[in-house]
Amino acid sequence: MKNFYLDLHIHIGRSGDGLPVKITASRDLTLLNILNECLTRKGIDMIGVVDCGSPGVLADLRALLQEGKLAPLSQGGFRYGEKITIFTGIEMEAKEDSGCRAHYLAFFPTLDRLLDFAAFVAVHVKNPQLSTQATNLPALTLLKVVKSMGGIFIPAHVFTPHKGVYGACASSLTQVFGAEAESIKAVELGLSADRNMAMLLPELRERVFFSNSDAHSLEKIGREYNLVVLEEPTFNEFLYLLEKKKGRYLKANYGLDPQLGKYHRSFCNKCQVSLLQDEAVTACPFCGSREHVVVGVLDRIMALAPPGEKEFGTVPYYYQVPLPFLPGVGKKTIEKLLLTFGSEMSILHQVGPEELAKIVSNEVVELIMKAREGKLKLEAGAGGKYGRIMGE
Repeated sequence: MKNFYLDLHIHIGRSGDGLPVKITASRDLTLLNILNECLTRKGIDMIGVVDCGSPGVLADLRALLQEGKLAPLSQGGFRYGEKITIFTGIEMEAKEDSGCRAHYLAFFPTLDRLLDFAAFVAVHVKNPQLSTQATNLPALTLLKVVKSMGGIFIPAHVFTPHKGVYGACASSLTQVFGAEAESIKAVELGLSADRNMAMLLPELRERVFFSNSDAHSLEKIGREYNLVVLEEPTFNEFLYLLEKKKGRYLKANYGLDPQLGKYHRSFCNKCQVSLLQDEAVTACPFCGSREHVVVGVLDRIMALAPPGEKEFGTVPYYYQVPLPFLPGVGKKTIEKLLLTFGSEMSILHQVGPEELAKIVSNEVVELIMKAREGKLKLEAGAGGKYGRIMGE
């Protein structure tokens, strides 16, 4: 068995023909740039690209296959540069009868299966070229179609108020999927949650938790990722992990301290204030409004969890603070560090302080060490604004 680093949620900003895919993503976030970034700078072995249903991205995939730069794997997935495994996927927006909307990820083992699902989705969206289009189909329908095509279905950023299934739609997976909820083997936590928070909900405890970057730029790839144990980095091996078979398993999550996420705590848009009370906040204590409150991830989980619930899993969750979050660490400093140590993963978790001090100031070394040890003082993110590192 071998260790592999996995980031399952990466967007495409532009297809190779220059057309936009994810409107809010960086223009240089192309498929080829993503693959090269993971190969040379990130230390990520396996990636999920979630905009592969776009006609422009499908054309890019075909071109890389024809040029021999991308090779299909017999056990599912594709290999780039003898190092990077890519799972081709689509992020979808479902709409329930109640009108609520949530996002889901689907991945497929082969190009043919991906093409079949992309053709299905294209009929139900306004513009197939663009990312995460509203399908106006219920999530249960999407789940059944993905399963029928041999795909993997994972609810995305499940707790966020912006189109997470718990944050925007329901109090349980069963409420949305009925008996089919049993076939959902994993969920994506999102940047504002961690494993211990998710474990407070009993129905999630037997599921696999993934921490993914949801990257909208090259630099954000790997800001959250997973350490998985597989025989080989292939689609079929990943299925064994989800089904907890043949000794394949999730070994660890690496992610932001959830306080740094954009929706960790509730926020009142009317009062323009974060609501940082000890209990769950779903109404503003200052103006009394509920409709103007963006309910935070921690608040939503506390509201859903049984009273007095405490449950901690055995899989470790390692907090990390990406280099761009650190005060005074700009692009030039990051470039120097990457040129010397190879990957952001190594800098954040492995390189010793003495070695770091040869390249950057003692102040920067101290920040990296404090981030590594979980000793930074943080101000919680809320209402769509990232948390931040506070001064002493």
